[in-house]
Parts: sequence; C-alpha cells; structure tokens
Amino acid sequence: MSTDNTVQATITEKQHRYMSWTSDVLVYIVVLNLFVEFNDAIVIDSFWISILTAVLLKALLDIVIGLEHRVGAYFDKLGGSFFKFIGIATKFLILFTSKFIILEVVNIVFREHVELGHFIDVLVLIIAMMATKAIMVKIYQSLGETAPSES
Repeated sequence: MSTDNTVQATITEKQHRYMSWTSDVLVYIVVLNLFVEFNDAIVIDSFWISILTAVLLKALLDIVIGLEHRVGAYFDKLGGSFFKFIGIATKFLILFTSKFIILEVVNIVFREHVELGHFIDVLVLIIAMMATKAIMVKIYQSLGETAPSES
C-alpha cells in the first residue's frame, strides 16, 4: 500500500510577492542587527528603527535590481559585442552608484537615528543581505524538490 503525502498548492502572484517581502524583510532585520552588533560604524537607535530601515532597504534594493535587470534586458535585445559591453558597463554603474543613493536616502529618511557607515560598510552590508537572501531562496527551493517517483 502506497501513501502519497504530496500536497499540491497553487500560489498566486500576490501570495508570492507577500512571502518574498516578508522573508526578505525578516532576513534584512537579522543581518542589519548583526552588523549593528559587530560593526561599530553601523548604528541604529532601536529595534523598531531597524525594522523600518529593513523595509526601506528592501524597497530600494528591489528598485535598483529591477532597474539593473531592465537595462540588461534592453542592451541584450540590441545584440552585438559593443552593446553587450555598454550593457555591462551601465549595469556596473547602476550597481556602484546605487550604494551612494541608498546611503543618502537612509540619511534623509532616518537622519541621526541610522548610520550605515561608509561606502565599504554599505557595500558589505548589502552583499551580506543579498547573499543571505540567496541562501534562503536556495533552501526554500530545495525543500520543494521531490525524489523521483518509483513506478
């Protein structure tokens, strides 16, 4: 007798977006507070402000990554090695300058309540957030994989 414990569920786009935002913000809160704990250059006045900072960073990173993907797709569509080079250079410029923009937006929104350090601190912080998010996605995806059925 074979029992099938497989659950089939349909996830809507809204559900996916909600879970993505929720898990990303939670990951960002943890990473931010670990950086506050272990890096003297990064200061956040309270846990509540770290939550708001995580939400702002999630929104800003989504905007930057979306822009980077759209620019990449645009230059990929044009084809040719010249446009490929221009696309790579433009994406690098977007990713590089975005760290300064993120720093400035956080400074404008939170003023003296949040200090994310200097460029290198922000760069390492954002890389840590993105790497942690990637690890979480990989774990999530691996949990969804099933073994081949034995027929």
